[in-house]
Amino acid sequence: MVLETERMSLRRLVSADAPFILALLNDPDWIRYIGDRGVRSVEAARDYLEARMLSQYEKHGFGLWMVESRASSEPMGICGLVKRDDLPEPDLGFAFMPGYRGKGHAYESALAVRDYATGVLRIARLLAITTPVNDASARLLRKLGFVAQGRMSWSGDDKDPVDVYAFAP
Repeated sequence: MVLETERMSLRRLVSADAPFILALLNDPDWIRYIGDRGVRSVEAARDYLEARMLSQYEKHGFGLWMVESRASSEPMGICGLVKRDDLPEPDLGFAFMPGYRGKGHAYESALAVRDYATGVLRIARLLAITTPVNDASARLLRKLGFVAQGRMSWSGDDKDPVDVYAFAP
């Protein structure tokens, strides 16, 4: 367990979370707003999880965490911190399954992660990125106190650019 909120627990992801990660990566909104990772089997999800998510814990001491209901222990989504080569500081990331959207879960977990990052980990400036068409994420970031910094191309590819937000306590 990394964090707890009133309704949720956030814990490190483990390889056994691959079936949930498979479902999340193939959610139409993940594909639309984050991108199609081409992960189509539990084995591929396990490989993705180990290479892209679990490795962050060892490299940086943080990463994306599984968000679970405290009442039922059911997985709801992921929320946490990512250190990307393309960004100078860690960024806040979150994604929830459809049944958990629009109910304040992303805000509640992202607020806890933001406060943990700046308070416990002493990260002086926290970033967040979102696609320009993802209005819900942009609204959430502004509600969390993030301020728009501008738009940047992403990894030099032909994907749409991302909007960059920053939070400094």
